[in-house]
Amino acid sequence: MKSAIFLTVRNKSTRLPGKSFLKIKGRTTIEHLIDRLKLSRLADMIVLCTSTNHDDDCLVEIAKKNRINFFQGSEDDKLERYLDAAKKFSVDFMVIVDGDDLFCDPEYMDKIIAKHNETETDFISCEGLPFGVASHGMTLSALQQVCEKKKESDTEVWGDYFYKNDAFKKAVIKANPDVNYPDFRMSLDYMEDFNFFKRVFDELGDKNTFSLADIVNLLKKKPEVRKINEHMHQVYEQNIKAKQEKVKKDMKKGSERHKERC
Repeated sequence: MKSAIFLTVRNKSTRLPGKSFLKIKGRTTIEHLIDRLKLSRLADMIVLCTSTNHDDDCLVEIAKKNRINFFQGSEDDKLERYLDAAKKFSVDFMVIVDGDDLFCDPEYMDKIIAKHNETETDFISCEGLPFGVASHGMTLSALQQVCEKKKESDTEVWGDYFYKNDAFKKAVIKANPDVNYPDFRMSLDYMEDFNFFKRVFDELGDKNTFSLADIVNLLKKKPEVRKINEHMHQVYEQNIKAKQEKVKKDMKKGSERHKERC
């Protein structure tokens, strides 16, 4: 059984244009994340999953430069992109990491893979980690079932397809007490977030190999670092809520069209 980390990223941000190519300590943010993903001990490969849009070709070059696999698929349908990538690389289980999450933790990625290997769980999530640190795991078979049944072609917000499917065997990995700080924000969406990441690197070192515990301890010791971007989380949540409402409306419309055809 082959497992992989799917790093999902596109060069289309409107809140912080070109954020994957902003530099910290001489390396782009996406390269810092790749460095962190390479610390995983259990993943068989890393695949940068982007789109066929020519604007994303620059991300393919980053993947080549850093010697990881890449896949170009659907522009808006992330789930179809994951499915096609899994088929191309013969992946049975994938851990999904968002390109915004520079401090996504490899220890918990390995915990997700280990949990699946032990239990053959369809979908695995994490609970209690700082925002932007957790990843999700899913089986190829579960992903295929979702893609066969869904009616939407825009799946930027895709969690509910798995969370709300009672047919799937699900598991939750809880954060260890020393890193159980879900209110700490560690996601790159706004300039304030970029300034936060720069400050953490200034404090902890040039390479993105410091532990999650090191980051949490820094934020506890120096709350002024945490305050650089914590006020942006409310803005972010409002944006996500609007996207989720759009997904619900699209799903309802799709269901109504299906009934009309029947």
